[in-house]
Amino acid sequence: MTVPALPDLILEPIVRAALMEDLGSNGDVTSLTVIPPETTYSARLNAREDAVVSGMQVAELAFRLVDPALEIVRHVQDGQRCAKGETLMEIRGNAASILSGERVALNFAGRLTGVATATASLVAETKGTNTRITCTRKTTPGLRIVEKQAVLHGGGFNHRFSLSDAILIKDNHIAAAGGVRAVLEATKARASHMMKVEIEVDHLEQLEDVLAVGGADVVLLDNMTPDMLSKAVSMANGQITTEASGNVTKETVAAIAATGVDYISSGALTHSYRTIDLGLDF
Repeated sequence: MTVPALPDLILEPIVRAALMEDLGSNGDVTSLTVIPPETTYSARLNAREDAVVSGMQVAELAFRLVDPALEIVRHVQDGQRCAKGETLMEIRGNAASILSGERVALNFAGRLTGVATATASLVAETKGTNTRITCTRKTTPGLRIVEKQAVLHGGGFNHRFSLSDAILIKDNHIAAAGGVRAVLEATKARASHMMKVEIEVDHLEQLEDVLAVGGADVVLLDNMTPDMLSKAVSMANGQITTEASGNVTKETVAAIAATGVDYISSGALTHSYRTIDLGLDF
């Protein structure tokens, strides 16, 4: 599936803030001091391990914001696989400009490629099922939009982007409002007909209440064993979308998908991924 690029207009504030943090008040004093202003060079952004690529659009934007005159050629696009040693991007032009944008570009590209690679790893384990892997709101503050884009590059799907996207009734909402029936009745009375509703349940008795009362579009099956998940899917019987969450790892995800749940959500995709090693070589 081809993932449309985000408009640079949306990405630019994020990248600009990172560049301002890195350049400080005096700019790249090392490059400005030791490199003659007229020096030009060609650099390659190389992968130092196999991965699923993300962050190329963001990395390119970082270089362009430092110096619009730089010539940039992408050899691998976001969402594509790369092999160790493969060149992902070439940057040609003023040497000081390239070095000034290097760290921000690599930080974004390495982190986002890590998210995409982690996502692809889970997606691969669900092959042969109809289950989709989705992320959560457990993202790096300020980087949610690019991390969620990286999940798409890895073949996953996006959950809510913000609290305003959909109604997600968690265990604390249920406790504060007086139970499953109370929260669902309140939702049916007050929520817009355009707003999706998801409710979290911890055991099958709660699911019985959800199905009896109605008013929910999705049920979040939290920390259930595969046996419990299979029973929950059978109880739902296509009446409501099912989402499993909790204890999702590469070792457990296949068994969870085999239960027939529609979605498996994992916060680890965006909070516990490993940054992929990328390097800029002159």
